[in-house]
Amino acid sequence: MTDRTLPYNIEAVRADFPILQQEHHAGVPLIYLDNAASSQKPRQVIDAIDDYYRRYNANVHRGIHKLSEAATAAYEEARIKVKKFINAANKREVIYVRGTTEGINLVAQTWGRANLKSGDTVVLTQMEHHSNIVPWQMLAAEKGFTIRYVPVLPDGTLDMDVYDALLRDEPVKLVSVMYVSNVLGTVNPIAHMAKLAHDVGALMLVDGAQAVPHLPVDVQALDADFFTFSGHKMIGPTGSGILTLDGSTWNELPYKFEAGTPSIAEGIGLGAAVDYLTSIGMDKIRMHEEAITAYALDRLSEVPGLTLYGPDADQKGAVAAFSLKGIHAHDIAQLLDAEGIAVRAGHHCAMPLHDCLNIPATARASFYLYNTFAEVDALIDALYKAKKKFSV
Repeated sequence: MTDRTLPYNIEAVRADFPILQQEHHAGVPLIYLDNAASSQKPRQVIDAIDDYYRRYNANVHRGIHKLSEAATAAYEEARIKVKKFINAANKREVIYVRGTTEGINLVAQTWGRANLKSGDTVVLTQMEHHSNIVPWQMLAAEKGFTIRYVPVLPDGTLDMDVYDALLRDEPVKLVSVMYVSNVLGTVNPIAHMAKLAHDVGALMLVDGAQAVPHLPVDVQALDADFFTFSGHKMIGPTGSGILTLDGSTWNELPYKFEAGTPSIAEGIGLGAAVDYLTSIGMDKIRMHEEAITAYALDRLSEVPGLTLYGPDADQKGAVAAFSLKGIHAHDIAQLLDAEGIAVRAGHHCAMPLHDCLNIPATARASFYLYNTFAEVDALIDALYKAKKKFSV
């Protein structure tokens, strides 16, 4: 039986999110279970962005007038908040980007373009998001290096024996891997993988998009050379994100990679999101998500004809990907939407993983700090209605 003792006042948290107070359809409340795609925003983040535009809208780093100085101070304060939040060694390592995809592309087009060549190997995994596959495929076609993929085992974890063999037998220059799978929810052993990569002289790039919103993250303990994540998945604004560089000797960081007018309001909003998550405590958020995910997996397993994908709750993030026999994932999502429940359906930009699972698509319910056990129960009730509608 899942422990439903809540580590914080979830109703008070829900009250901070205006969108959660609305009806999805007339008379049907919104149940938002698409957090792996993008999270909702609390009023504290919305107010911070509104305050910037209302009171001190100006460019940063360029003006000596009062508005510009206020904008610069808020923008750089947000950078320091992010540094502390992920325990980066120095604020100069924290580079604003528009999201994880841009962070990966930036590494590929700077470090990758300068250092990768024919004869080198880049190691990815079968569970990667397309944003961590396509840039390397494009660069490999130009530079002539080889890409190898670590397989996913039937339990949803990586085949570490293959990973060890690749590092031992091939001239690996870079390992690029997601911390938490956006489909399976698998939490990968990043610190261990980074150590093994460093032992053979390879660098480590981590896609932290599904980790930073949900887990306490310490980039120094992980010892990743590059770590990137998106603000919009961690209750922050769209168009905001971070790339961290560990141990770089380049000059004029972080501004070297922030040319032009940056996303100032979004950076300030990201700082407000960090404040909000910090005030609750990432350990408490993780505790709540572990409990609600375990409960969701238990309830989903009760549904006849439903197949769950990924490891057990104690090895995964707040994600439950599933298929329902006789009903396409898109139909599941549409039927759930009629019940006010927002989930994601498709291959979730992870086609190689779905090919590995031998399925065209999955439905995905993903949870966050504001989701409740009652919402999981509503999801199960709606799935039974979908089964009845399709008579399966």
